[in-house]
Amino acid sequence: MHEWLVNYGFYSLFLLSFLAATLLPLGSEWLVVTLLIGGQNPVAVVMVATAGNYLGALSTYWIGLYGGDFLRRRVLRMDEATTLKAERFYERFGSLSLLFSFLPVIGDPLCLVGGVLQVGFIRFSLLVLTGKLARYAAVAWLTLEGAAL
Repeated sequence: MHEWLVNYGFYSLFLLSFLAATLLPLGSEWLVVTLLIGGQNPVAVVMVATAGNYLGALSTYWIGLYGGDFLRRRVLRMDEATTLKAERFYERFGSLSLLFSFLPVIGDPLCLVGGVLQVGFIRFSLLVLTGKLARYAAVAWLTLEGAAL
């Protein structure tokens, strides 16, 4: 599997980055590092990984947006009072947490909650894209700095 992912380069990176931003427990940083060490263009690697990861997060956001009522009532078992309280809190503080959507374990649920609580598409996109771009840029920078030593 490792060889297949490396051999298909940018296609693999996009797919793995996309899947890593869904609720599946995957990571794409290792492939970013592998491609950079292999001499791929750093800007292209960061852009492909960011695009795939953003679109994966967007799919999770849409699941929350369109399945929100079911998720809120049946899965999370939230009544109306709890829902209103959560919405007020998230409107005040929570949407900025989408900057941290790149973090393992909590990042994917943040995108799901962003959809459930109907964070605006543009706000969601700006915050998530910023966080994901910063993460992949940091991975690329650290990889290239480490390779230069």
